[in-house]
Amino acid sequence: MSRERSGRLKRTLGLFSLAAYGVGDILGAGVYALIGTVAGMVGNACWMPFLLSLFVAALTGLSYAELGARYPRAGGEAHYTFRAFRRPLLSYALGFFVLMSGVNSMAVVSQAFAGYVRAIFPSIPGTGVVLLFLFALAVIVWKGMNESSMTNVVCTAVEVTGLLIVIFAGIRYVGKVDYFEFPPVLSMPSQKFFAIFQGSVLAFYAFIGFEDMVKAGEETRDPGKTIPRAIIISLAVVGLLYILTTLAVVSAVPYRELSESQAPLMLVVERGAPWMPKGVFGIIVLFAMTNTALVNFVMSSRLLYGMAGDRLVPRVLRVVHPKHRTPHIAVIVVFLIALVLAVTGTLKQLAQSTAVLLLVVFVFVNLSLLIVKLRKEKAPEKVFSVPSWIPVLGILFTLLLVLNASPAGFLTAGILLLISFLLFLLSQISYT
Repeated sequence: MSRERSGRLKRTLGLFSLAAYGVGDILGAGVYALIGTVAGMVGNACWMPFLLSLFVAALTGLSYAELGARYPRAGGEAHYTFRAFRRPLLSYALGFFVLMSGVNSMAVVSQAFAGYVRAIFPSIPGTGVVLLFLFALAVIVWKGMNESSMTNVVCTAVEVTGLLIVIFAGIRYVGKVDYFEFPPVLSMPSQKFFAIFQGSVLAFYAFIGFEDMVKAGEETRDPGKTIPRAIIISLAVVGLLYILTTLAVVSAVPYRELSESQAPLMLVVERGAPWMPKGVFGIIVLFAMTNTALVNFVMSSRLLYGMAGDRLVPRVLRVVHPKHRTPHIAVIVVFLIALVLAVTGTLKQLAQSTAVLLLVVFVFVNLSLLIVKLRKEKAPEKVFSVPSWIPVLGILFTLLLVLNASPAGFLTAGILLLISFLLFLLSQISYT
């Protein structure tokens, strides 16, 4: 087989680059839109769902950290479940779930990006913006991880700056409200408890992204040490920013106003920093959306590349570009899928399936680590390791969030599972 048909990816990512990649992926566009919705559900106590989601994300993140250190493969979840269960069909289904969640996010963000652009330039067709947006990202990802990482670092810096502006704008109001105040309709303790878990399902979407970091395992220097440290650092940084942001937001603006706004963080900036031009914060939001789509693009293309290595998708997706050393065929496929979804689906329809897809995957990831540990499978020397109760708690709390997900999300997940089964059968033909 010629060199351009297969090969190894180039290891270019260090701790800072991978941690920045994770922070940028987790921050994304979700927090800019979700805080208002969560505040409408639980009032000034909206920090509670975010704190609970951080706890659940941290449990699963630690499981990812050990699995990523044990098996630094681009296949990620698909590879982990294959090592644990030895069931190619299950590995493919979970890999496909992760892939579709990433592509769904790309489609959602591209539509939201087009919406913001059209708000400024109404005459520009939304479909054209979506096409150019996704094409530009495809070129960056095609060029290589150095280009993707540099773009990610810039966008991440802008994203963090945006949240720091929100925190700064609301900081002078902190302490002036009751942070345990729920909406009047939630009078019973059981109602408040249920609302917190309902809000945590939405808040958890804002933490999605830490799982993408393991997909760069084959492009990371010293992955056994770098991946665990980067996951822990990224979750700690994002968790702190989110808690501070939620406190600042409900302190500056009544939760009822937040719940009715399509741009809740903009309200906080207008209230606490009226000197700042609206367009500046709008540009920050666009950067956040760009970063979300970029990291999902990287994740999806590397996941297809890794699954091809495990013979779970056609072998052509394992092809590496002879110059850039990137899986360019996988990049093209991801671009085409995201484009079709973006021009045919709706924001609500695409977004509803993402949480269910990944929560189901997280259950199996935690279970995979538990099985590997119980099997006492040999790990590399001095590899990062967590106690067995970490994946056990990860399974329990992730299941609790899954049970609070919407029926529409389960329906979409079921349809995608059926499609994945059919594609799996087709892929096996290419290896016979």
